[in-house]
Amino acid sequence: MFTSISVIFLLFLEGLAIYFAYRAVVNSRTPQGSVAWVVFLLAAPYLAIISYLFLGHKRISGYVIARQKSIRVLDGMADARRDYPPAGDAHNVGYPVFEALAAAPVLSGNSVEMLVDGDETFDAIFEAIAGAESYVLVQFYIIRDDTLGRAFRDLLIETAARGITVRVLYDSVGSSRLPNRYIRELTDAGVKILDSNALRGPTNRLQINFRNHRKTVIVDGVLGFSGGHNIGDEYLGRDAKLGHWRDTHCQMHGPIVSQLQLVFCEDWHWATEENLLDDLNWKSGRASQNIDALLLASGPADEMETGNLYFCAAIRAAQERIWIASPYFVPDSDINTALKVAALKGLDVRILMPDSADHWATYLAAFDYFDELRTAGVQFWRYDQGFMHQKVLLVDETVASVGTFNLDARSCRLNFETTTMMFDSEAARDVATMLQADFAQSHLLEDNLSDQPLWIRLGAPCARLFQPLL
Repeated sequence: MFTSISVIFLLFLEGLAIYFAYRAVVNSRTPQGSVAWVVFLLAAPYLAIISYLFLGHKRISGYVIARQKSIRVLDGMADARRDYPPAGDAHNVGYPVFEALAAAPVLSGNSVEMLVDGDETFDAIFEAIAGAESYVLVQFYIIRDDTLGRAFRDLLIETAARGITVRVLYDSVGSSRLPNRYIRELTDAGVKILDSNALRGPTNRLQINFRNHRKTVIVDGVLGFSGGHNIGDEYLGRDAKLGHWRDTHCQMHGPIVSQLQLVFCEDWHWATEENLLDDLNWKSGRASQNIDALLLASGPADEMETGNLYFCAAIRAAQERIWIASPYFVPDSDINTALKVAALKGLDVRILMPDSADHWATYLAAFDYFDELRTAGVQFWRYDQGFMHQKVLLVDETVASVGTFNLDARSCRLNFETTTMMFDSEAARDVATMLQADFAQSHLLEDNLSDQPLWIRLGAPCARLFQPLL
């Protein structure tokens, strides 16, 4: 009897593995991903089935994208385009491409200020929250219960005590070490704090592939923040191992704040099914500057490969240079090709990365890309004054982008991300000056993979095999 049950169970697992292999072929976003899952599922079904349940999902279903579904929102965007028409695509960057990816229009009347490193970023965010008059919206991938995290918690409690509505979203994977006590103290103080997947369970581990990587603060609908910083002491350079933490956030005024706020509303609705559109201020007003800007958001609910297309479109738009700062470099094949073509055309193509590692798999995988790209003329600069975590893109003196996108498959396909795109020569020059200072604290990678230590030579090709998940 026991043997019969065992045979039936094993046959069931084999059948389940075949079914999941079929799903991988049908649903995987890349042929490489399909092949990898099929081989894994058929060769080691017992281990692969569990892995597939957690990591095999490539698209999230049921996520409401208000930018594309709501007539009211679409009408509001049309009104915004009428009230804040862009100055015009004088450099032929291709506004329609980025607008289609963002499902939102490029708007004028914005000001965007670069916030370099943690002290400048958190001073500005704390000051803005302390001055809130109506509401505060907060979203971070990581919130830690450390010195900065507790100061942030206390500020939110004080803000709620003043009668200000405070809503907070965090990611259950990025904030997996956040204690329940921290959440309870905020909740008891009247702060509405939720995991981004709260409606589908407190941690929803079967959604582990879909992480909300956005870092957003919005105050009263008129002031917004987005960029690379999370809430943790390491982002202030207090981690003895990583040392100085080089990162960039941006502070924005103008109609782009409403675009950022709409993305938060989508995430809040996903977590709660609560519609915030009637509760928030959508009259951001015109800022002192007049920058054409766009808030581009992406995620696994998108119908197109938004993240990959964002990088490819930016690279394609470059006529003189494309500089990208990213802590991780595990690009899709399309981005890989676009970078090589740009370099072969004679453009100044630079990738700025940290010389140290915080995630060893992504650190190792990057080495398996360097040689082929360097042969085409792509320069890799290694920041060696601490850890560099900023996510910045620069095209000529025409486009600058600061946000949460890493140059890896996870950011481009699996995470919810945002970036602030500025179509403005002055903004681009400011970002160029900032990056030039970073290059001055970096060294140009000149060694081939064959010249690297043995553990990198062996580890890099193996780590690259996991590119779809890194």
